[in-house]
Amino acid sequence: MKLGVVGLPNVGKSTLFNAITHAGAQAANFPFCTIEPNVGVVAVPDERLAQLAALYNCKKITPATIEFVDIAGLVKGASRGEGLGNKFLAHIREVDAIVHVVRCFEDENVTHVEDSVDPIRDINIINLELILADMESVQKRYDKAFGMIKSGDKKYKIESDLLRRILDRLEEEKPVRGIELNEDEQKYVDGLFLLTSKPVIYAANISESDMGKSDGEIPLVQKVKEFAKTENSETLTICARTEEEISQLEPEEASMFLEELGLKESGLNRLVKASYKLLGLISYLTAGEPETRAWTIKEGTKAPQAAGKIHTDFEKGFIRAECIDWKLLLECGSYTKAKELGKVRSEGKEYVMKDGDVVLFRFNV
Repeated sequence: MKLGVVGLPNVGKSTLFNAITHAGAQAANFPFCTIEPNVGVVAVPDERLAQLAALYNCKKITPATIEFVDIAGLVKGASRGEGLGNKFLAHIREVDAIVHVVRCFEDENVTHVEDSVDPIRDINIINLELILADMESVQKRYDKAFGMIKSGDKKYKIESDLLRRILDRLEEEKPVRGIELNEDEQKYVDGLFLLTSKPVIYAANISESDMGKSDGEIPLVQKVKEFAKTENSETLTICARTEEEISQLEPEEASMFLEELGLKESGLNRLVKASYKLLGLISYLTAGEPETRAWTIKEGTKAPQAAGKIHTDFEKGFIRAECIDWKLLLECGSYTKAKELGKVRSEGKEYVMKDGDVVLFRFNV
């Protein structure tokens, strides 16, 4: 899974991204890492893995991961090539979802590109650039489909009607993700790789002095939450500066620091979990002495396709999936005991995988 981190200059985007990449530099036994200066890979927090690894005396733990891409160049006029315009557009097209960092703090020492702090104005600046880029892309498609209607092939009429609906929404300066689509229409729109069709998490970046307050006590955060509701997007309140500090601490020190702040987990962990939820992803687990591992799949994935995540041969030669819920496995004390008690289920090709399934795939190629 790949997430694009966007935001205007001086909103805390780089600070948050530094927290992601610093975390990678610190935790060698946890697969946070930096691939290149603008890409960070973060492990999905998953308490289940350590518990299963202990049950199996496992030598290696491999969590699921999320890739964060720092997308620079977002300024007013980016859709026309201002800043790093065309480069940033190409990067956004490649991501699965967008983390839009919005400044919700006052600080006279940190200048704002628009000379004042107004999160909704900032959101609209970036959204408009994405909308303008999408309009140009969709207009070309629409002109081509509309021109082909005279051929008599009904598919061009259906296509042009859908593209017209999309254009109408974009012309209202609204993102494509708010349009109601049936399954076929959604497949078609997915194939357009539109910037405004991607799901969004608005990361409301607050000051250190606002940490510990509820969202309702921070007026700027409330504005962001109300805006996000209008387009069915998610909101996450985070202090990027504190996250950067936490990322540079050893795990035990970080836990103590969070406890002092009255927090159960870091904002970075909450961001990772929120991203998973936003994209409708779950994890099934494989466990054994060599390795305990989480595998990311879409909610609703059937057993053979889930097996294919491990290896294509598993999907091609799928026979069955032997499944047990991770908590039930722990209660039984071992996989062998769970089988003796009849707790391990034998599932076929139509089985829809559940989050937390511990699975052994049987296959024959």
